[in-house]
Parts: sequence; structure tokens; C-alpha cells
Amino acid sequence: MTAARTVILIAALCAGAPALAAGAPTYDLPAGRLADVIPLLGRRAQISISVADATLWQRRVPKVTVGPTLAATFRRMLAGTGTQAVEVASGVWRIKTAPPRAGNGEQVAHSQPVPDAPPADIVVTASKRDLALRDYAGSVSVVSGADLTFGGAGGTDALLSRLATVSSTYLGAGRNKLFIRGIADSSFTGPTQATVGQYIGDARLTYNAPDPDLRLYDVQSVEVLEGPQGTLYGAGSLGGIIRTVPNAPLLNVTGGSMLSGVSATQHGQPSGDLAAAINLPVAGEHAALRLVGYGVSDGGYIDNPLRHRDDINRTSIAGGRATLRVVAGDGWVVDLGGIVQQTWGDDSQYADAGGPRLERASAIPEGFDAFYALGDLVVAKDLGSLRFRSTTALVAQRLDERYDATPPGGVPQVFEQRNHTDLVSHETRLWQPLGDHVGWVLGASVIHNATRLSRTLGAPDSPVPVTGVENRVTELTFYGEASYRLAPWLTLTGGGRLSHTALSGAATDPLPAPSLFATLARSAIVADRDTTRLLPSAALLATPVDRLSLYLRYQEGFRPGGLASDSGFVRRFKGDRVSTVEGGLRYGTPGLDPLDLALTVSHTRWNDIQADFLDASGLPSTDNIGNGRIWSAALSGGWRPLPEWRVDASFAFNDGRVTEPSARYAAFLRFAAASVGGIDRIPNVARVTGRLGVDWQHPLRGDLSLHVAGWGRYIGRSRIGVGPVLGAEQGEYADSALTARIGTPAMGLTLGATNLADAIGNRFALGTPFITGRSQITPLRPRTIRLGFDFSF
Repeated sequence: MTAARTVILIAALCAGAPALAAGAPTYDLPAGRLADVIPLLGRRAQISISVADATLWQRRVPKVTVGPTLAATFRRMLAGTGTQAVEVASGVWRIKTAPPRAGNGEQVAHSQPVPDAPPADIVVTASKRDLALRDYAGSVSVVSGADLTFGGAGGTDALLSRLATVSSTYLGAGRNKLFIRGIADSSFTGPTQATVGQYIGDARLTYNAPDPDLRLYDVQSVEVLEGPQGTLYGAGSLGGIIRTVPNAPLLNVTGGSMLSGVSATQHGQPSGDLAAAINLPVAGEHAALRLVGYGVSDGGYIDNPLRHRDDINRTSIAGGRATLRVVAGDGWVVDLGGIVQQTWGDDSQYADAGGPRLERASAIPEGFDAFYALGDLVVAKDLGSLRFRSTTALVAQRLDERYDATPPGGVPQVFEQRNHTDLVSHETRLWQPLGDHVGWVLGASVIHNATRLSRTLGAPDSPVPVTGVENRVTELTFYGEASYRLAPWLTLTGGGRLSHTALSGAATDPLPAPSLFATLARSAIVADRDTTRLLPSAALLATPVDRLSLYLRYQEGFRPGGLASDSGFVRRFKGDRVSTVEGGLRYGTPGLDPLDLALTVSHTRWNDIQADFLDASGLPSTDNIGNGRIWSAALSGGWRPLPEWRVDASFAFNDGRVTEPSARYAAFLRFAAASVGGIDRIPNVARVTGRLGVDWQHPLRGDLSLHVAGWGRYIGRSRIGVGPVLGAEQGEYADSALTARIGTPAMGLTLGATNLADAIGNRFALGTPFITGRSQITPLRPRTIRLGFDFSF
């Protein structure tokens, strides 16, 4: 290898530390890419580490305990990656491709380049059993934290741009609902529980509140499990789950990182972003603290000629995370953490369709505020072959919104909605990772969620209360899942979850009852309800040849019912349930093998679908619209034609329809059939979505390298909701981005651009739910150029 192909990562060089002294304290390094893990080892051990080929930095390594010698540490870390570490001088190590092994297991010299050994596998921690990817019978996507922050500390949009199977509404940051596959219910954040479960670590982020859109900075990865996950995750995982894995505090390591950037948006105002993280040992080998903070200000680009104001929709986000890890002795580890994020939106981001570019004529400013706070306590212990974890979390989430409700030609009116949610969750589980024969998990959880939805409507200076609702849900569950290897290449998995759900609620600011009979009827509506459900699951996984997995899976999911406001009164809607059969194959490991491929086909039955519509007074309400079915197919793959290049592509198809409409929804269909076709489709999920991405990394000189990545994404057509008013079409647009970084692993400059074609598109055909005489679109953010700087130590 020439010097030009050698990437040197210097981390506190010290010539006198070739190995750890016997009996020296040990410490853990996290799983991840070599590019992320090696700097930590270099700083702690005070050594210099280089690689012979820059592409080796992308190899994934498992979690490893450092000690008693560096040679043994490197052997454990690099096992299965096709690489080896060689000490070339005192305190100087070099990682290079390992030569092939002879029949007796001894490494032999080879004068020609040789294929790499099988790479280390990805561990799917969202399985709750630490399953290797090759052993997971289902569709899963894992996006590394480094990829999510390449070009800036993004939020949920950074994840959406990389996966074809995840979609969202686009009301604004902190207001959106997420969907996986074709399981989507509505456009509004009301009393219905989310169809996607969101987690950070093992703590539940939300229950029936919108996506908080936390910044994905200083995270190890984000895992997306597709399809119902009722057995392991309970209510609210109809479409799947999204689990963010933050970087954990590291003992005896002092280090940090920072990135910042300034952006210029065509047709709009400039933007800026700043994020930083620091890891601090606070009690030697016993405790460490990790702090993350960030701030984002995205300039507006929507003009309002009616109010004579330009670029009205600036959004600002400020927040942070903190985690204190304490090693309590005897293998016990305690993490105490917290998250806070505040989002301010000066105005909404929608425009009038058919009018001048990026303009809307609304009489009322439609600003919003979103607040999110989480505190969690995690207690864990490794018990030999068993593992124990207990997680308790408290969440407070607030969303205050304003909508223009001015009728055509009328006096200005404003609709205000306040959605306040408090969530308490606890889960304790014990598991044994899958070994040569068996692996299992047993757990119990309890959740209590209380949501108060209050509303006012009227003149901007004196709106009057209108009927809202308060919903309370308590869920107690026990679950278990086990896998058994029928043969070395065949694994059977089965499980079940028993959930008892208690529902209660009441109307807020209800209209007066016209009679005693009506009063009694309302009392019956808001009376408590209890529901007990059993959610079974089963899967069969075959690995007939190396790197190929075939699976067949059955899974169920459910959501409890609740109360909804309807034309000034309160009405109960039932819980819904899905059952999915899917089959798929997976070849290779994404990002590690020269070629990887994943294919999934699924069929879902959805009973008593909960969905939103507009009631007789024009306000959003919720009801069961009937039964439906969804066919989904997803294909993704990656190819590394040359060591420096990687190409990835993904495609998703969803066909969801209401096949047995309820009486009320059937009336909607009859009313709209003459003018709107295809209105029986499940809303908000495009029939076709596709993505193509390219990544190129090239060493320049010494430890300097150039990294260029770009992608293009197509979103097909969908409908915003159900009913004749919400039957408007959206989607059918393309988006793109290109980012380049030049620098070392510790410092670099980034230049990026999004929406390269400066397309308008229509991400979401809703700004205000009221009939204002205007068709609405939510355009893409116009072409934006960002110059950024990142630094780590």
C-alpha cells in the first residue's frame, strides 16, 4: 500500500504505551464502525492507529472490553471483519486486510490481494434479544448515526430521506405523524394512538402524540422494524417501530464533538445550526456523563401578500440530552437520562395551490409551539448468559397550534388547539441471546397515558371554547418470545403478548345536554372500558447458504379506542387491530458486503380502522371507517463496485384499500364517487416510492480524505385523508441532495445542497383543515446550500 492510501488517525500519541499493564482497569468500547470506535481507543490507550485502506473505516465491530493487552483487544474487536492489527512501532498500530488462513488455521502470506473474510454482523437491538441481523426473521433497516449527521444534525427528515418505507405528514416540526409501509390512518394529531411506536433506547417517546422530531445528533444508529410488532412492543406498533440508539457515556474517556453550519435558501431567508456533545468521566472507573446540546433556526420561504409579509414560516429548535452512567459494582449499570426540546414555528409552511410560487393569502398567522421532555432510569446487568434490563420513563409533551378558520369573504376567525400529553412507562425484561440452540425473552410492562385536547374558535382576540376530549389509557402487559434452532440452518420463533387495557375519558367544554336522556347517554359514552387482548406471533427463518436468510412471519398489532369530539358532542370509537403475513429474503450485510439485497412482500388485514375526517362543523374528528387490506412490497440493495464506491437503491409499493366500509364512511364514498376516484384508498402513503443513493470516499494525502454522497427520492401519489373534503391528492414529486466533505476523521468542512432542482412539489395537501376556498399544498423547502464545519477530540 502507498502512503497516499494510508489514513492516520492520531489520538494522544504516547510512545511508552505498547500494551496495557497487567491488572490495569478495563473499560468498554461501544459497537459501531471502526471510524467511530478507533478514536476512542486511541485516546484512552494513548496510541496511534492507522489503516491501510480508507474503506476499512466502514467495517463494523462489536462491543469489546479493553484489556488486559491491546493485542488481545484488537483480536476480539476485529474478529470476523477480515482485518488484523499489527504493532509497527512502540505505541503505533496499523489495521490492514488480513491474509487468508491455511487449513490448520495459521495465517499465510500472499503476494496478491485476497478477498476479505466474512464481515461482522449487525446486531438488531430493537429485537429486545440482541439478535444478529442474519438471525432476525423480519424486515429491518439500520441507519448509522454518522450517515444521519453527514451534512448537518437533522431530525426525522434525515431518516425519511434514507428509507423508502417510512413516510410522514408535513404539518411542521413537532407536529407530524409517521407511517411505515401502508399502515396510515389520518393527517391530524388527535385522540388516535400513533401507528408507529417510537423509542429512544428502551424508553417510549410517544403514545398518541405527534413525532417530537428530536435532533439525531450523537446517536449510534436508528433501527426501523417494519410491520406489526405487537408481541414485543404492544399497542401502537401497527406499522412498526423506530428505535433511536444514542451513544452511551464511556468510562475513563474525555472527548467530544461539534458541528455547525450556515445555509442559504433560494426564495427565502438564511438558516443556521449548531450541535455539540461531550463525554466526561466523573468518578474514575465508576461513572461518566454525556451531554448533548443543539440549536437550529430554519429560515422561512412562504410569503403572505394578504398580510404584506414575506418568509413568514421560520422555525427554531433548541434542545439537548444528558445521560449519567454509574457502574454500581457486581455487574450492575445504572443510566439516568433526560431530554428536553422546544420548537417554535412563526407560521405554517403551506402555500395556495395554483397561485404564485410559495405564496398563500391567509388572514391569520398560524404559528405553533411544541415542547417535549423525557426523563428515564435504566438498570441493567449481565448475568452470565442472561441479561436483565429495567426501564422507567416519564414524558411530558405539549403542542399548541393555530389555524386560519376564516370563511371565504368573511371576517377573520382563528381555531386554536392544545394537545397536552403525559406518559409514564415501565418495562422489565430478562433475556438470553440466541446461541447454538435457543434464545428467549420474558418481560412485563405498564403504561399510563393521559391526553387533554382542548379547542377554541372565533375572533382572533376572543375565541370561545368548543368541545374537546380527555383520554386516559392504562395498559398492563406480559410478553414472551423464544427461538429454537431446529437445525443449524433453520430457526423457529414463537411468542405472545397478553395486554389488559383500561380506557376512560371525558368531554372538555361540552355543549349542554338538551335532556335528561341525553345526559345519561353521555355518561354511558364516557364510562370506563376494559379490554384484554392476546397478540400471538410466529416466524420461520432459514439460512441455507452463507449470507442468505429466508423468512416467513406472522404478527399482530392493535390500538385501543377512545373518545373524539364530533359536531360539538363526544363520541366513542373502537380499537382497531391488524394481522400481517410476510415473507422475505436477505442477502449480505448492508454496508459491509460487496453486495446486499433485501426483499419483503406482505399482506395485512386491518379491522375497525381508526381514521380522521371533518365533522359537520368543519372540525377534525375520529371514527372507525371499516375494514381494509394492504398489500406491500419492498426491495432494497447495495453494491460496492469498487472499494471507494457504494451504490444503494430501494423501492416500496403499497396498495391499501377500505374493503368493507362502515355505514358512515360508505355514505362519504357514495357522495364523492362521482367526482373523486380512488377515495377508498388508505390515506397518506404513496403507492410507489423509490430512492437511489451514491457514496464515494477517496483518500487524498496523509489523513486527509474526500467524501461525497448524494441521493434522489421519488414520492408517488397519495390522498390526504378520508371523506370528500380530505380526498385531495398529494405527492408525485422528486427530491434530491448532494453533500461533500473534505477533512480528517477529526475535522472537516462540508458543502451540501438539498432540493437540487428547486422543485415545488406537494408533500402534504393540508395547511388548515377548514374550508377556506383555497386548495393547499405543502411545498418542498426550496434549493438550499449549506456550508458546515465539524470537529471532534
